[in-house]
Amino acid sequence: MKSQGSSSDKNCKVSFRKKLLIIDSNLEVKDVERLKFLCIGLVPNKKLEKSSSASDVFEHLLAEDLLSEGDSFFLAELLYIIGQKKLLQYLNYTKEEVEQLLPIKGKISLFRNLLYELSQSIDSENLKEMIFLLNDSLPKTEMTSLSFLALLEKQDKIDEDNLTCLEDLCKVVVPKLLRNIEKYKREKAAQLVTPPVDKEAELLCQGEEELVSQTDIKTFLEALPQEESWQNKHARSNEILRGVFQWLGFTVHIYNDVTKVVMEEVLQKQKCNPAHADGDCFVFCILTHGEYGAVYSSDEALIPIREITSHFTALQCPGLAEKPKLFFIQACQGEKIQPSKSIEADALNPEQAPASLQDSIPVEADFLLGLATVPGYVSFRHVEEGSWYIQSLCNHLKVLVPRQEDILSILTAVNDDVSRRVDKQGTKKQMPQPAFTLRKKLVFPVPLDALSL
Repeated sequence: MKSQGSSSDKNCKVSFRKKLLIIDSNLEVKDVERLKFLCIGLVPNKKLEKSSSASDVFEHLLAEDLLSEGDSFFLAELLYIIGQKKLLQYLNYTKEEVEQLLPIKGKISLFRNLLYELSQSIDSENLKEMIFLLNDSLPKTEMTSLSFLALLEKQDKIDEDNLTCLEDLCKVVVPKLLRNIEKYKREKAAQLVTPPVDKEAELLCQGEEELVSQTDIKTFLEALPQEESWQNKHARSNEILRGVFQWLGFTVHIYNDVTKVVMEEVLQKQKCNPAHADGDCFVFCILTHGEYGAVYSSDEALIPIREITSHFTALQCPGLAEKPKLFFIQACQGEKIQPSKSIEADALNPEQAPASLQDSIPVEADFLLGLATVPGYVSFRHVEEGSWYIQSLCNHLKVLVPRQEDILSILTAVNDDVSRRVDKQGTKKQMPQPAFTLRKKLVFPVPLDALSL
């Protein structure tokens, strides 16, 4: 007799394959060619050559462990690239979620993406001219722009480090495509020259910052809501956070418009990140709307802070065991009070406050959680200068790290500074609150260069 669990697993697999068939039925011949092209280098060429349908490609992805009912992101990535975004719904993804996860989970290389982009801009006349220029070295068969580029790659005329042949063709036939190639070279060079750092951080940011991908280093996470007006008002806080933590040696990694699903994907990836073994500190900073003990994602899901921090316990994340894990949270809501003209409120709901801030961090050593405000009260931000808490935190890091002050001393100074601030009418104040289980003093190495904010 089969167990209920195994029966359930079988049902899940059948349900997943039904979704794959639906996707297959919505794809045309040209889409299948695109899928096969994008899978070059990830699926053996012989298997791809024998594939005549999308379902054939899906079978190969399943066999290569690139696709499963538990992780369908690679197929979502493929559908996104070929412009079949409506089909993402069958994989339980939205276009926005895929865009957020591409820097984290994307498998298609810069080179493959470049060739695909070029193929979409090479029309039939352009293709004829390119084939004419290389006529002696090409077989006498009908080709599409994709098969033409794939053939150049197969004949070793082009590869990720040598695009001379392609550049020569574009110069003569489609000069505007040289911009795509130059962009690729810059992005590839940026991947190669990013220097290693000892400290690790993650930035989950919903501002309009450029994404800096660094897969082997934990990044500094900052979550900002999606509304354009909110982003503009918080641009200064975002700017100074980036500057200070880069100055301290952290690598800043930015994501935009973070939904609950994207947050979970990032947490899962970082929980299992083998690069944690080489780092000595992990920082996670969130700027968003929220309630006490929880923060809102961009799709308005309320996520308990404890749910976030629990991903990085010694049991869940062995690579960060016995290493300091810092969480700074500026939770903004703005509905509880009417602020003055240059001040905006980040409100917290006292009725939903947990008994203690300590409840938001795991019951084990080496955690620190800093909130912008105490239970039941609001935090404020200056429209031009940024949030009081983030502004003060960054200023005090700038001043006190060179003096080799430890993080708790710095946060004490932040508390004192923020508690003394009032709005221009003198009626609104704020008090940040930290909770920690650090066993030792945490002192950041002093940067060699001075920092101006």
